[in-house]
Amino acid sequence: MAMEITQILLSAQALDARVRTEAEASLRQFQEQNLPAFLLSLSFELANNDKPIESRRLAGIILKNSLDAKDAARKNLLVQQWVGIEISVKSQIKELLLRTLGSSAHEAWHTSAQVIAKVASIEIPQKQWPELIGALLNNMTQRDQPASLKQATLETLGYVCEEISHQDLAQDEVNTVLTAVVQGMNLAEHSPEVRLAATRALCNALAFAQTNFDNEMERNYIMKVVCETAMSKEAEIRQAAFECLVSIASLYYELLEPYMQTLFELTSNAVKGDEEAVALQAIEFWSSICDEEIELQDYESPEVGESGAPHSCFIEKALSVLVPMLLETLLKQEEDQDQDDTVWNLSMAGGTCLGLVARTVGDAILPLVMPFVEENIKKPDWHCREAATYAFGSVLEGPTAEKLSPLVNAGLDFLLSLMKDENSHVRDTTAWTLSRVFELLDIISSENLQKVVIVLLESIRDASHIAEKVCGAIYFLAQGFEDSESSSLLSPYLMDMITGLLNTADRTDSSDSKLRSSAYETINEVVRCSNLAESSQIIVQLLPVIMNKLQQTLELQIMKSDDREKQGDLQASLCGVLQVIIQKLSSTDETRPAVVQFADQIMALFLSVFACHSSTVHEEAMLAIGALAYATGAEFLKYMPEFSKYLQMGLQNFEEYQVCSITVGVVGDICRALDDKILPFCDGIMELLLKDLQSDMLHQSVKPAIFSCFGDIALAIGEQFEKYVHHALPMMQQAAEICAQIDPSDEELMEYGYQLKRSIFEAYSGILQGFKDTKSELMLPYASHLLQFIELVCNDKQRDESVTKATVAVMGDLADALGSNTKLLFRDCVFYIDFLGECLQSDDEQLKETATWTQGMIGRVMVS
Repeated sequence: MAMEITQILLSAQALDARVRTEAEASLRQFQEQNLPAFLLSLSFELANNDKPIESRRLAGIILKNSLDAKDAARKNLLVQQWVGIEISVKSQIKELLLRTLGSSAHEAWHTSAQVIAKVASIEIPQKQWPELIGALLNNMTQRDQPASLKQATLETLGYVCEEISHQDLAQDEVNTVLTAVVQGMNLAEHSPEVRLAATRALCNALAFAQTNFDNEMERNYIMKVVCETAMSKEAEIRQAAFECLVSIASLYYELLEPYMQTLFELTSNAVKGDEEAVALQAIEFWSSICDEEIELQDYESPEVGESGAPHSCFIEKALSVLVPMLLETLLKQEEDQDQDDTVWNLSMAGGTCLGLVARTVGDAILPLVMPFVEENIKKPDWHCREAATYAFGSVLEGPTAEKLSPLVNAGLDFLLSLMKDENSHVRDTTAWTLSRVFELLDIISSENLQKVVIVLLESIRDASHIAEKVCGAIYFLAQGFEDSESSSLLSPYLMDMITGLLNTADRTDSSDSKLRSSAYETINEVVRCSNLAESSQIIVQLLPVIMNKLQQTLELQIMKSDDREKQGDLQASLCGVLQVIIQKLSSTDETRPAVVQFADQIMALFLSVFACHSSTVHEEAMLAIGALAYATGAEFLKYMPEFSKYLQMGLQNFEEYQVCSITVGVVGDICRALDDKILPFCDGIMELLLKDLQSDMLHQSVKPAIFSCFGDIALAIGEQFEKYVHHALPMMQQAAEICAQIDPSDEELMEYGYQLKRSIFEAYSGILQGFKDTKSELMLPYASHLLQFIELVCNDKQRDESVTKATVAVMGDLADALGSNTKLLFRDCVFYIDFLGECLQSDDEQLKETATWTQGMIGRVMVS
């Protein structure tokens, strides 16, 4: 059944493009025509020590990519294909993969380890391949096995543990895996390569070890081995051991008390004297402890009392020694770290951890950090000034405004003066610190605002990496005036700020587009938070400026793919600015005409932008069109003949599902703008929406929005929705059944369930209201199922608040639209009485108002 494919695999890597393309086509044809034989042939290639390493490597990569993909829909398809292969063929493939672990070629067994884990991720949860763990452990226990096989086996065990859930293995299997892994870490028995693989495998297996950690003797042994390994001679092994400690801190925080003294000494020694990669993990250990304690504090409440998870206050107890250790790391900057935001070194890690410590202990950190700031802020060595500023910026979240505000007010002038420091690192960190000040504290007043704006607008002309952080500072400065009566304070500076930001966006000295994107995002925030009554003229003047810039992007010369990407990024940013301007000016009747007069030109620009094949551009243009539909109302109809084809393209864009999701939202915007004038386009739209719901290829996150969209369409076209009822309602009922089966222990799935429930109720509400005055009887056959679904949701006491609001609203709509026809239904179910009582006691005024209305609607039905 297997085929000789060595030459094809080698040709697929040839320098000659023609040879390469032909070989790739042959592989693709083989895969499509006979997948089992294709996978078996690849497995033979990978397992054969006589084959060239180049063909074996590619065989392994193709095998892995035939079992797994990043895209969920694609991955699901690959899993189904594997499941459908004959058992005898799969057994041969798995046997070959296990045999490859004994190969002398590192690349071959390393790839095979990954492929085995991918197969395990499909089969072990289904209780298939039960012999895998035993076969791997056999490699570890048989005498005289080569070190490379043990290394390969441990690596495989690590990957398998990473791929499957801890619920997929029986406890005795977990015990044997842990025993093999911990023994593999033994210094006396194994080579450094085997010990490294074992330590990494332990890191992945720790999530399986709950029972073992609950047993004091086993826990002590595991901790002893990990701590000893953290002092190994080899830096790579030490690093892997500290990674284990990071994982243990996260998984078994409540069991760490007896080991904390030892762990502090280990981490402290590593931070002060070990290689950077090891020291970074030692700091990460304390960051993980902070994460656990912050989470415990978030969940702490008077009702929890003694029964809550134990809070050991490790950070508070270690504060006096931990903070000085972290402050020392801030002085270990690299000379060019301000040029690259992706740099992760000791000082960055130390500052991040310091920020987490501040969030954990609050005010208690300030007496330990402020002396360091005061001591170093004026020193001639830039390292000291930068570290002082970084320390100050790092501790702004956590302590109370009562403690921080006097410190910041006293130091604001000095911080502003540091924006003129001779050293770029100091200016860069100061700009970041100022943005944190404006984000977290309310310290801007009429007395200091002018000074702040002048400094920021001067500093925005600094080097591009500093200017980007200054944009952040302006962003948060503007945000501080949102929903504030004092927003007029910013109005006198609005023109200068927008001009400065536009000039920044046009700069050519930045190698990437990050600065430009930051400048436009900041313009968005400045416009959004401005006082419209005082700044409408400035915003109206900005509109044609941005339109002109967007027009210019359409005329750019595209010579290479890089140019296409830059064009796309710029168009996306400009569409984003137009969206914000349109929304701002549409928010009052006085300023809306300013948008309407440019609407034809704006829409023409958006339609031209769709020719650019970038999903980011399509997302931003769609969102802006949604805003334009709201601004123009019924006038938007004239754009529909041309725009509807892009609407349909968006609804069919499964691959870039965010585009599809946003397009669904825009359909809702257009329905609200056009009302029943949307009718001529509804058949095409509904057909695509129904196909989207039925598709396994579309990302599930889009589907709730589609149900909500049914409600929008029904509200817009009223009784004309009748022809879609027998297609849409069964799908809504099917989705309701899915909601009933969601595993409550899966947080991510539960969150998706809340979105789905809310959207199903929104769909029902829209349809019920649409039919209310004319054809409400069409909904009678679905009323009982809807009420059962409402009861299911009401019984979930952990439900999301937005779900509660949608539930109480749809209950009222059901009673309102169907009237006395629902009397028997409501009489036979009493759950709604307690549910409405719960809603009426809420602090949320909107919820109380809706519940009162619903109570009235049901009351009217019951006396009818």
